[in-house]
Amino acid sequence: METEKLYYQDPFLREFTAAVLSCEEAKGSYKVVLDRTAFYPEGGGQPADHGTLGDAAVTDVHEKNGVVFHTCDKSLEIGQTVTGSIDWPRRFDHMQQHSGEHIISGILCSDYHCDNVGFHLGADTVTIDYNADISWEQALDAERKANEVIWADRAVEIGYPSPAELAALEYRSKKELTGKVRIVTFPAADCCACCGTHVLRAGQVGLVKVLSCQRFREGVRLEIVCGRRALEYLSAVYDQDRAVAQRLSVKPQDTFAAVERLEAELSAAKVRQAQLEEQVFDAIAAENAGKGDVLLFQPAMKSDSVRKLADTVAHRCGGLAAVFAGEDGHYAYALVRADGADISALVKELNHSLNGRGGGRNGFAQGSVQAQSGAVCRFFQK
Repeated sequence: METEKLYYQDPFLREFTAAVLSCEEAKGSYKVVLDRTAFYPEGGGQPADHGTLGDAAVTDVHEKNGVVFHTCDKSLEIGQTVTGSIDWPRRFDHMQQHSGEHIISGILCSDYHCDNVGFHLGADTVTIDYNADISWEQALDAERKANEVIWADRAVEIGYPSPAELAALEYRSKKELTGKVRIVTFPAADCCACCGTHVLRAGQVGLVKVLSCQRFREGVRLEIVCGRRALEYLSAVYDQDRAVAQRLSVKPQDTFAAVERLEAELSAAKVRQAQLEEQVFDAIAAENAGKGDVLLFQPAMKSDSVRKLADTVAHRCGGLAAVFAGEDGHYAYALVRADGADISALVKELNHSLNGRGGGRNGFAQGSVQAQSGAVCRFFQK
């Protein structure tokens, strides 16, 4: 006996009563079958509803051969009448996301003669795969059209056409269908075979926002959010933009220009820093000219700068230049011999003695050590 599916009769039904037909224990939970249910089972890319049956929590729902199985944390007495309550915020969110996906997919598939070949309604975003090369600009154009459909707020049409009617109907489907086919139509946007739950009017989707459009396999993967998710996402982005604008002393709509100015200033500062660094390194090298092997301790700096200093000193000192930059307990190091003599044995012993890691070749080595400055000095004095 198939379960009567109340979620198709009224997708906005939040509570219902039903008789418990069976209850079987399965791996610490219970599989409950009712004579009728408003709980939507996972399928078609849409997650299952959650909620309660009496005082039992419903954590998952699946359908097999027309029978809906509710995964519950408690057993229910067979034959009893139980009240079911749907986790409505979760269900309505799924309806907004799924309906929004239909609207934008119908528009894209019509405009670019492609197919929706993948759909996943995730906890944060919805991802949709298309077998066509859709650009970011085209995705945004579809977003604009989708929201115009939403604002027109036309009623959603759901029906089960006869075989003859179905044969004459142009509709989207990912696979060949047999038996009764449920067709969901969003006027001016989409006509698709679908087993999921949907809003009653397009306006209930609220909003569709495209977040990304990336190359994927033979086409693209679109990432979208709809309804409340879109509002919360855009609100979070605006709050962040406003906070950035306050730090930059500009209006929120001017943050991009302000960041461009900061980038230009940062680039100029980096150039100037490199020039000053080169002057300092030259001065240090001059102080150590002709001294042979040299050991230098410096404040923390980027690994590339450690290498540059060691290289500059090595070309003036006439021996090995060993530069350790950082603070007691942790140093980044660079060892350089300008003549390219092999220092691999020295580096191996250094890493072993000073708890270090790193290496190199042709008279150059770079790495880090976990050691005190005194231990470094004693190593080189040996």
